[in-house]
Amino acid sequence: MAKPIVAVVGRPNVGKSTLFNQIGNRRVSIVDDFPGVTRDRIYMNAEWLNREFTMIDTGGIELETSDQLLTATRAQAHLAMEEADVILFVVDVRAGLTRDDEEVAKLLRATKKPVLLAVNKVDSPNQELDVYEFYSLGLGDPIPISATNMLNIGDLLDAVVAAFPEDTGEDIEEDVISIAVIGRPNVGKSSLVNQLLGEERVIVSDVAGTTRDAIDTHFVKDDIKYTLIDTAGMRRKSKIDIPVERYSVMRALRAVERADVVLMVIDAVEGVTEQDKKIAGYAHESGRGVILVVNKWDIYPDKDDKSTLRFTETLRSEIGFLQFAPVLYASALTGQRVQRITELVKYVADQHAMRIQTSVLNELLRDMISINPPPAHKGKKLKIYFMTQADIKPPKFILFVNDPELVHFSYVRYIENTLRENFGFEGTPLKIIVRGKEED
Repeated sequence: MAKPIVAVVGRPNVGKSTLFNQIGNRRVSIVDDFPGVTRDRIYMNAEWLNREFTMIDTGGIELETSDQLLTATRAQAHLAMEEADVILFVVDVRAGLTRDDEEVAKLLRATKKPVLLAVNKVDSPNQELDVYEFYSLGLGDPIPISATNMLNIGDLLDAVVAAFPEDTGEDIEEDVISIAVIGRPNVGKSSLVNQLLGEERVIVSDVAGTTRDAIDTHFVKDDIKYTLIDTAGMRRKSKIDIPVERYSVMRALRAVERADVVLMVIDAVEGVTEQDKKIAGYAHESGRGVILVVNKWDIYPDKDDKSTLRFTETLRSEIGFLQFAPVLYASALTGQRVQRITELVKYVADQHAMRIQTSVLNELLRDMISINPPPAHKGKKLKIYFMTQADIKPPKFILFVNDPELVHFSYVRYIENTLRENFGFEGTPLKIIVRGKEED
């Protein structure tokens, strides 16, 4: 089952992002930092009471004028509500109950989803009496917190976890390779899906952000079963001009969590954007196999015999944490190279599920140590005893040493590079965990 999604909604300046960042900084959350991953995150993987979930900062709901009150609120709140399992509604005790809060609460009540009301900036006992006015929102008991001072955050997270849906066991079959198609709005994801399937199975529009709901499409090619997860479905026409870029990450989360291999679609003409980095970063942190699909290559300007080489170099520079991901240049419009995708997906899926025998690993480990002995630190020598593979999808290795504090990240990177050089692991991240010999 995919990890539950918690969407944090609220007006600007209520302390929503402070709450989000404080949870991450205090390590209540599990946040994996990879070199090159953008730090301007709107999501993070978290764990509380042994339950993993994804927390999303949806940005402030801005209501520029009273005329746009309902339309702007509905546009941004709905995007969060549709994807979330639990909605965390943050309000400001200092500002008191506002009309904007009431309008958002009205929409939240209509979702029939679990909504938790966090009254922020309750920094002293004197402010606790001011919390009671928020009962009128009809969202149950308000939870007084202070994001800045980390007051009652544990109680808030207890309530969040308690509201998660039960595991329904709706996972994709083991013998099926699941593919998630992700990327920014309007990069050609739905057109790519249509080309892969050979028919118009997904509605295509040139309006950015038309794709909304997750749709699974099952197909077979060369006797291999695939499930294609696309975020597809036409939304109603609207005159609302909203920043859908922020929410493209949210729409990708569900698909990524359920996939074996992710097709990260990038617009060849526009190149790599910050939003591309955010979306690709999530796929990487989730441990999925990744293929970079550069779409619209048929209209890439100034093409010559070295265009792909230059573009690939740019990709490796801009998305440095995906050095291992293969790159495919395609055109969903003309079908150029699209049919090579399933072959590449099968290859990456095999790499993602590869398991190496412990004896083979340790023979290679001895060679690694012989060629590049681990450096000493403060006069203490690092001793590496052995290595074993603990898991697949992604491949996870445990390195047993005398003192984990002596292991520099550069030596771990050296081990990872050597593993790739010898076994491939193309398209899949690797996880290397360092443990002391006495650790369980």
